[in-house]
Amino acid sequence: MCMKFSFVPAYLIGSLLVLECNAIAANQSETNSPPPGFTSLLNGKDLSGWKGLVGDPKSRSEMSEEDLSAAQSNADVRMREHWKVVDGILEFDGKGDSLCTVKDYENFELYVDFKILPKGDSGIYLRGSPQVQIWDPESNNIGSGGLYNNKNHPSEPLVMADNPVGEWNTFRIKMVGNLVTVWLNGKLVVDATPLENYWEPDKPIYPTGQIELQNHGNNLYFRNVYIKELP
Repeated sequence: MCMKFSFVPAYLIGSLLVLECNAIAANQSETNSPPPGFTSLLNGKDLSGWKGLVGDPKSRSEMSEEDLSAAQSNADVRMREHWKVVDGILEFDGKGDSLCTVKDYENFELYVDFKILPKGDSGIYLRGSPQVQIWDPESNNIGSGGLYNNKNHPSEPLVMADNPVGEWNTFRIKMVGNLVTVWLNGKLVVDATPLENYWEPDKPIYPTGQIELQNHGNNLYFRNVYIKELP
């Protein structure tokens, strides 16, 4: 029995290899590759640009420079015990405190991919204030993305837009002045709603502050954290 062999021209083999390499590059760029105009807050290797949590905006403002510096050093040691970067993904073991940007931000647009486990409960603090909610919607009968700590303005998301627990979700968060707009997985869940001052309810939200990744005692994952500062 004779076997027939198909002839594949060399130029076609070369084209296939180029396509394969392009596909690999595209897959690699899905992690830690900010869109135009945005800056990545994660370098994919370590925790540069991040610090541990010290108190809250009010308590920090009341500390002396010396006391704040000492407290920050201790918080950074604790932070590195529980947060780490693995294969470009930020992982939290559920046993420490929030992870905070070294830099303070005023008006901005933020992209964040997150993933939680069953019964997970987390959030993103804006200007050091709670929070854009992240949690297991099946355990709470309400979706993620709402301004959970609001008392006088809407606190719940407009729709439930979460992907199943264990899958990646994407936030797009825009904050201008005291107004916050949130999209979750492409769906509008918060529409230009004031974020209230949790720490000092009689005052407006702080004009600037750090961004914090918060969690309540469960494993948590973040990737592709991109920010664009706005006028």
